[in-house]
Amino acid sequence: MKTREEALAYGLSFPDTYQDAPFHDANWQLVRYKGNKKAFLWTYEREGYINLNVKAAPDKVFFWRDIYESVIPGYHQNKEHWNTLILDGSVPDDDVKMMIAESYELISDSSSKRIYEAVKRIPRGCVAGYGQVAEAAGDRKMARAVGNALHRNPDPSTIPCHRVVNAKGELAGEYAFGGAWKQAELLMAEGVEVVNGKVDLDRFQWEEYRGGESKR
Repeated sequence: MKTREEALAYGLSFPDTYQDAPFHDANWQLVRYKGNKKAFLWTYEREGYINLNVKAAPDKVFFWRDIYESVIPGYHQNKEHWNTLILDGSVPDDDVKMMIAESYELISDSSSKRIYEAVKRIPRGCVAGYGQVAEAAGDRKMARAVGNALHRNPDPSTIPCHRVVNAKGELAGEYAFGGAWKQAELLMAEGVEVVNGKVDLDRFQWEEYRGGESKR
């Protein structure tokens, strides 16, 4: 990712967002969250490169700077909470997108936060359906939002989206982090049996939000 257009398009792909140019200067283009009008993505050209300012959690702000020379303390913003990404091609697209997604989650009061927290509670060795995760997140009607949020999972290492299956126990054919075979591999490593792309819910379903105690 090297262009402002790519960065803005990705930022605007998140729910309830809009583009803004508050400084009467076309060089500064922001993406804000409608719920509170806060900006989570700042774009501007500086020294020949497009720069992005994004918010980062306290445990991530220095992590990203340590990995990439092109991630520096936030330009004109609180340097303990914001980073600047210089789009010089040295930061992989996946990591650029992850940093934008993290900024969105920190700024917004979206349902995604509740979904991610619900998924984190699914025990190792268990699976849960989309509706079950939605219920755990506070609204069973947002099952479709669960799929969207998991597809954008900003941190698969701590948000185990591979533990989410459909209502029949079937794995996601378009699992975002490597395909259905990868989801099966991760589940089997945790002791969940997968047969023909399907999990036996009677044996492995997380029971907390079905009115009973977890089997695992």
